Amino acid sequence: MENIIETKNLTKKFGDFTAVNNISFSVKKGEMFAFLGPNGAGKTTTIKMLTTLLAPTEGNITMDGHDVFHQQNKARQTFGIVFQDPSLDDELTAYENMDMHGMLYGIPAAQRKERIKTLLDFVELWDRKDSMVREFSGGMKRRLEIARGFMHKPKILFLDEPTIGLDPQTRNHIWAYLKKLNQEEGLTVFLTTHHMEEADRVSNRIAIIDHGKIIAQGSPEELKQRTGKQTLEEAFLELTGHQVRPEEASSVDTLRGQAKMWGRRR
Repeated sequence: MENIIETKNLTKKFGDFTAVNNISFSVKKGEMFAFLGPNGAGKTTTIKMLTTLLAPTEGNITMDGHDVFHQQNKARQTFGIVFQDPSLDDELTAYENMDMHGMLYGIPAAQRKERIKTLLDFVELWDRKDSMVREFSGGMKRRLEIARGFMHKPKILFLDEPTIGLDPQTRNHIWAYLKKLNQEEGLTVFLTTHHMEEADRVSNRIAIIDHGKIIAQGSPEELKQRTGKQTLEEAFLELTGHQVRPEEASSVDTLRGQAKMWGRRR
């Protein structure tokens, strides 16, 4: 199967500190790929480089055949992003949030209208299209963010802790939507999560990063077999240790802020 994401010798340094250290991995088209690691391991820095928000110190990235830093606009058209923290405008309606996102991507008005209806129906929010987002529950906001991330028909969807803070019922509901998009639209999903049972259940392959290096890659079953453990969480702890880690200095708030700046500049 063809690779849709390829990274080679990817490195990011901040002064004397190396956040990401010469990593290489690939994601196949239509794959559900989990990128896991403890706090501070380099996950967020890697995602920022993948999504054109941070230039690597060394190495290169191709996305759907496009060089991420020499063909940024083409690369950006291939992916959508759902951030860990809410990034919707609470002072707009669900429909207005979707419409604004479509305008940023240059989608014509008639196509935006049709696409919004299709996607809000898909995540069961069409009946709340005229409601202010501030009135939504956490689960409803997550569903709206997923719909918005798919507005421009990306081939890849980046999900940074997409179900954090949600109850099990809502988490299962959201994964059902994502798996349906994966199966019906061939969507490639690149996710980070601290819910190991979630990664075990939904991902085809996993890469684990720690101290800026990829320390393991394979299917959930392969990682469990490699470590001789029964669960992915046990395998993860065997590979990364039990020590509590500080948060990564390159925070999701910074990622969101830069994404909003990029959106305003389009």
